[in-house]
Amino acid sequence: MDLKPSSDEGECYGAVAMGIKQGDLDGTDLSGISFALYNHFESNPSAGNWGMRVVIDETASEDQAKALERILSGEEGGAFGDLSALISDVTMARGQVSVSNGDSASASVEGSEIRFEPFRGPDGSPTKMSSAMFGFAPEFMVGKASGRYSSFGQEFEAKYGESGDFEFSSESADVKGRI
Repeated sequence: MDLKPSSDEGECYGAVAMGIKQGDLDGTDLSGISFALYNHFESNPSAGNWGMRVVIDETASEDQAKALERILSGEEGGAFGDLSALISDVTMARGQVSVSNGDSASASVEGSEIRFEPFRGPDGSPTKMSSAMFGFAPEFMVGKASGRYSSFGQEFEAKYGESGDFEFSSESADVKGRI
């Protein structure tokens, strides 16, 4: 959705944690690497001028971190390449990042815990969305997030969450994981 953020400031801050199940870039194995991506939208997402801070797990080797930087900066094309024109500022860092999968996924990033609980339909199954603008996965669960995190010099309370499996590929990269 491309709506103006509903916060008092009219801006949106968010956090995404991803764990790579399997994949590589130019022979550099990325399997098992986790990272977090923090975003700042000053207005509706399509207006651009996004700020992005990426924290790559400190267990990643230097080659793995550089490969992820190439992917996340958009150099390798794919979804991140498509979004790169909207991003005006990217900061890369190393830190502790861990991701647990499942319907009730969670992540720990530099000591901050974020948890996800999907909304449930009348039959008890997770609520899912598909074919969404700016969605990293073709289908994903939507729900409530909880926990606190800090980025861009501010502290935030997690409220909304999404979780799903995704595949990223370009001519030179093939990565699968979960958000």
